[in-house]
Amino acid sequence: MAKQLTGTVTSDKVDKTIVINVRVRRTHPLYKKQYTVNTKFMAHDDKNQAKIGDLVVISETRPFSARKRFKLDKIVERGGVRFEETDAVADVADEVIEPTAAEKPSEADQKAEEKKPAARAKKPAAPKEKTE
Repeated sequence: MAKQLTGTVTSDKVDKTIVINVRVRRTHPLYKKQYTVNTKFMAHDDKNQAKIGDLVVISETRPFSARKRFKLDKIVERGGVRFEETDAVADVADEVIEPTAAEKPSEADQKAEEKKPAARAKKPAAPKEKTE
C-alpha cells in the first residue's frame, strides 16, 4: 500500500497543485526530548478543491513532475470544518456560502457609515529652509 500522510494545505496558487505541511513529533534518541519536524510536500489536486488551511490526506503515487510525488486522497477538514465523508474528495466547490446575520452589518451601522465625512488628504510637509 502507498504511504499516506496527513497535513495542512499551505499553498494552492499553482494550478492542480497544493503544498502540504506535515508536522511530525519525534524523540531524540540520546536526550529523549521531543521535537517537531515540519516537512513540505507537493501534491496533485486534479479538481483544485483544496484551499489554504484545509486538513488533507495525501498518498504516494507515480511522479507527476520533478517535485510532485503525491496525490490528494481526501479533505478531512475544510479550514476548521470537519467532514464525515470517507470515500472521495468532498465536492464542496459548488456550494454557495451565505454570510450569517452576525457577519452582515446592521442597517444602523450602514447609515452611520454613510454620514461620516470623507477623510481629508494630508498636505505634504513644506521643505525646511537651511539657516546658516
